[in-house]
Amino acid sequence: MFEVEIRLADNQIKIVTVQVEKQSRMKPYIGGFRNNKTGQAYHHAFSQTDQTASYHPERNERIVQTYQYKTKSTIMMREFGTQMEKGNLYIDKRLDKIIYPRPYFSSAMWKKQREATTLHIQCHVRGWFARKLANSLRKQRDDREKELLRRQEDLRAQEEQKHKEEIERRMHPKKNKDFEVLYNELEAWRLNETKKIKASGELKEDEKKLALQQLLNKETKILQQIDRLKITAGSINKQDKINEFLRAMSDPKLWKRQDNRYTEVHTPFTTRAKELMDLYNGLRLPFLSTDERLDVLLHTKWTVKEFDCNLTREIVDLIDREADMLNRGRGEASLEGLRKRLSNLFLQFIETPEFNPEAARFQKVPRELLQQTQSIIFE
Repeated sequence: MFEVEIRLADNQIKIVTVQVEKQSRMKPYIGGFRNNKTGQAYHHAFSQTDQTASYHPERNERIVQTYQYKTKSTIMMREFGTQMEKGNLYIDKRLDKIIYPRPYFSSAMWKKQREATTLHIQCHVRGWFARKLANSLRKQRDDREKELLRRQEDLRAQEEQKHKEEIERRMHPKKNKDFEVLYNELEAWRLNETKKIKASGELKEDEKKLALQQLLNKETKILQQIDRLKITAGSINKQDKINEFLRAMSDPKLWKRQDNRYTEVHTPFTTRAKELMDLYNGLRLPFLSTDERLDVLLHTKWTVKEFDCNLTREIVDLIDREADMLNRGRGEASLEGLRKRLSNLFLQFIETPEFNPEAARFQKVPRELLQQTQSIIFE
């Protein structure tokens, strides 16, 4: 805020108070000229830039300070290159071109043209900034829409996966929580049906008792189905644990290097465990031809005959019995019990550290206790 003196027409002085409001925000730079040295921006380059004089460095030399000025005449290039016609000189004018003066271009016209050109440049620059901002906003909008669609697709996929898992856990339950869901739904269904039967006014007492008896029979059948599913799930879970145990023994060792990466190393113990796992899986493969089954039995027999104990002798005896039955043409249904017993005994062979050294890492019971309770006697 400052005061300004104004002289009126009658020579009177009037003091006016002027309040200056500072700019609340920085004016955006939308084109023009920017001084590289000072960093100052000019929206009108020519009108806002001072025309600096030519630079003349100071020279303190004798020849400059003691120079004597002289006046000389000179011939300009126009007079120097112009030849006038004389009496003894003929100039051919056939190729001469007459140049006529153009319309005069005044400073006002030049200023007007400069303003129009400046407005044209500013218009295109502002349009470029506007298009750039619009493209950025449009890209942000498209990205938001794509992200929203992706989230919706992920949510829909999760809902479908969850629905499939719920159907799968009811059709093929494996865990205790799956069977708890079946029991809870069965109990809710029984209570609802019982409530409907008891609340029905159209049924007599004898009919209600008969309906409750039929409901009990349905519940009993469903419980039997759940029990069969539980037995099937138990066998599947047991086999999955066995396969996981065999894979863990046959996996290679991981050695950490200096660059924080790992190198897989197969030791003799892991190689031995993998060979035994392949033989075990071969013994459990169904729908093999007679020659293929005999080949698997022969490799298994060679493996277990490296050791002499009660377990290996029993495995060899079972292999010989199955080979004899196969040669006689017995069907797979009659060999199911024999093959199951053979695979179980061979699994015990794999779990024994004396035959499979890698199994010692997975034993949770002390070796001394196992040696006291095992029925394997080496001779």
